[in-house]
Amino acid sequence: MNLNIVKNKKASENRVMEPFRLSSKEDIHTAYDQGKEAVVALFFETFRELAERIQKLEDQLAKNSNNRGKSPSSAGLKKKPKSLRYKSGKKSGGQPGHEGSTLKMVEQPDQLEIHPVESSRFEKRQVFDVPPSRVEVTEHRAEIKECPMCHKTTTEEFSEPVSQPVQYGERIKAQMVYFNQQHHVPLERTVEILEDLYGQTLSEGTIVEACNQVAQGVEPVYQAIQAELIETKGTAHFDKTGARVEKKLWRLHVVCTDLLTYYAVHQNRGSKALDAIGIFPVFKGTAMHDGYKSYFQYPAVTHALCNAHH
Repeated sequence: MNLNIVKNKKASENRVMEPFRLSSKEDIHTAYDQGKEAVVALFFETFRELAERIQKLEDQLAKNSNNRGKSPSSAGLKKKPKSLRYKSGKKSGGQPGHEGSTLKMVEQPDQLEIHPVESSRFEKRQVFDVPPSRVEVTEHRAEIKECPMCHKTTTEEFSEPVSQPVQYGERIKAQMVYFNQQHHVPLERTVEILEDLYGQTLSEGTIVEACNQVAQGVEPVYQAIQAELIETKGTAHFDKTGARVEKKLWRLHVVCTDLLTYYAVHQNRGSKALDAIGIFPVFKGTAMHDGYKSYFQYPAVTHALCNAHH
């Protein structure tokens, strides 16, 4: 780096300014190896040279025809000739009472250019909700026609589910049973839930009837499960627990394997209930139970005791 200080400022103004060169890595390393004073000197000289160059540039920008021996025309747009107009004292812009004109759109342009979007992106947000619910009424009509020859009247039959002039459909009856049986919601509260959800008032008797219809519908399935459990050669689990039937204590009995479950409700917990249910007395597999004495009244059954109960 050239560390010589330009002493003759006026002479330097007449020369073309040489490009400024920053200190190289070698210069910085050399100064670092020489010690603290060398680093300070390198920084000071670099800063000083930059300050002089900035001053020269500012001086050149400040010069015009008024402070340098140039003709007025050479000042270009910087010259400010003295205006011969007199000030009127009015504010610039439209004057009071003058009707202005504003550029407005037209209804029918001469040309139309469409600027399509080249590419687009989306910010996605999703809201999960249920649609408004209400009871939907479907009317079924069976045609009645009269024969033009014999004048005999023929009436088409309704499909099997449509058995009454007015009735509830399968879906809402399934929900009645679902609330009352699966989730053990009392009849009164089930009525309130369905009324709140669908605005449909119904009776507790309607729910009971729907439950009876479902019970009749699944009876063949219960019988098939019972028959399969009787013939099971593997292990089945037998148990019972208390249950209220019309405010009285009954027993809910269960027989289950990994794939099948059979429930039966009875007033008793012992042999009377086991005989009525009809699985345990003729069971051919291994009966896992809690060791209740009534189970041992059937010596032909292979017994296994449940350690979880013990």
